[in-house]
Amino acid sequence: MIPFNKLGWAFHRFGKRIYPQEVRQSLCRFLDALPSEAKVLDVGAGTGVLCELSLACRDDLVLTAADPAKGMLQYCGEHVQTVVAPAETLPFDNDSFDAVLMGEALHHFRDVDAAFLEIKRILKPNGMLFIYDFNPKKLKGKLIAKGEILLGEPGNFFEPSILATKLATFGFKANSEQYGYRYTLHAKMLPQ
Repeated sequence: MIPFNKLGWAFHRFGKRIYPQEVRQSLCRFLDALPSEAKVLDVGAGTGVLCELSLACRDDLVLTAADPAKGMLQYCGEHVQTVVAPAETLPFDNDSFDAVLMGEALHHFRDVDAAFLEIKRILKPNGMLFIYDFNPKKLKGKLIAKGEILLGEPGNFFEPSILATKLATFGFKANSEQYGYRYTLHAKMLPQ
């Protein structure tokens, strides 16, 4: 298992470098659809890279970062509220957030279905979900997935189309954009 609690300094120093320009642009397009002063939760936030990139897109967002590793969250900026919590048990009220972000986090979750149920619960009606991850069907994505599993991580990697289908079972409509072995997925909760 990767000792994230002790690696915050490394992720803080190098984290932004692994977010290519296309992914940053995809994030900005996603955030453009949110209302003014939208409440946004970064789940599996690590050192808050997605929060920082989100502020570069829009400086009016109210950002919260949740991660089980306190040693990662200590590197989040002052503009971000931090909460130590895993994706499967988020300590927020129902209908609390306009959007949820996940950047290279989904594959670390112990129970993906429980995490999606929590995300659905804490999102407001018509809430939105942004996911950035690696496609295990592409060579580099496959190597990353195998490496994570060798390091003792759950290795929940999904092809974009499979993930979109999975999200549909939780009431989301999703579209993905592919960037080599990386992809982003924009999803919106459908009316119940």
